[in-house]
Amino acid sequence: MPGNSFGKSFVVTTWGESHGKALGVVIDGCPPRLPLSESDIQNELDRRRPSGASGSTKRREPDKVEILSGTFEKKTTGTPISLIVYNKDADSKAYKDIKDIFRPGHGDITYQKKYGIRDHRGGGRASGRETVARVAAGAVAQVVLNQQGIGITAYTVELAGIRAEQINVKDIDKNPFFAPDIHTAKRMEERIKEIKASGDSAGGIVEVRVTGCPSGLGEPVFDKLDADLAKAVMSIGAIKAVEIGAGMKTARLLGSECNDEIAPDGFATNRSGGILAGISNGDDIVLRAVVKPIPSIQIVQRTIDIHSKPTTISVKGRHDISAIPRIVPVCQAMVRLVIVDHLLRQKTIGS
Repeated sequence: MPGNSFGKSFVVTTWGESHGKALGVVIDGCPPRLPLSESDIQNELDRRRPSGASGSTKRREPDKVEILSGTFEKKTTGTPISLIVYNKDADSKAYKDIKDIFRPGHGDITYQKKYGIRDHRGGGRASGRETVARVAAGAVAQVVLNQQGIGITAYTVELAGIRAEQINVKDIDKNPFFAPDIHTAKRMEERIKEIKASGDSAGGIVEVRVTGCPSGLGEPVFDKLDADLAKAVMSIGAIKAVEIGAGMKTARLLGSECNDEIAPDGFATNRSGGILAGISNGDDIVLRAVVKPIPSIQIVQRTIDIHSKPTTISVKGRHDISAIPRIVPVCQAMVRLVIVDHLLRQKTIGS
């Protein structure tokens, strides 16, 4: 089946392109009688919009969401929820001259190989703008999670080689990079200005933490909770790696160093990242996502055109210098979708 839907009990199907008329999502499986208004979703979409920081795109979309179905008197009805966000500020002129040239680092060449046709305007379906629908769906998922006291926080732990020196959750919304360290955020700003001036781009690392998650979420073998989390976050276009808990560091640990010892009052450490054998253990779930640099850069690069003839390209237009910070609420949204899906699946087991 085409890969535009995600989830088994809480199913989301996204649609739309970067320069199309609109983007949206249909959510099937949301429980009834939960409070939901457009403002609940709009707050999250506003966090995904350009921050105004150095390196942010000049494209200014209002991203105003409309609920088309699935609610009555500001409560969910249990029927499919349909959300739409209209594109208002798309400018396709910058793509006219390069419509027959494959941009390095983009999905142009693979989309062409797969479908024999592609929307060259802003990357079409492969654009980061597609994530508007994910964030909207994640906002609805959080309404369900709120009923169970489950919180999900996301923040930037590294950007352009500058790493946060501390994790202070109160600092996250006090700077344009969603960094948990206000002092590090200032250094990130300086570094992004340097990279922008050079015509290049930068990557980083986003950390997501789930608190209040009950033990028992996750299915044996193929639908392990960590497996679904990895798939969900890796499905975001700019993500190239995911680690949970101690992650890559576990390759250098001994078993005695890696195991989380167990006491009557819980685990002594949390190197497992809150998941054992693919099932949540009641501790905080900790996940980190590696974000690649934005591939649209002004530096001249070698490539080919649709006729396989060699050429060069310098990508103009309105682009972010880094997917961070706008990808932070996207990572948060995808984790929300996984947790709510497994929460609802577990309720079915227990019923």
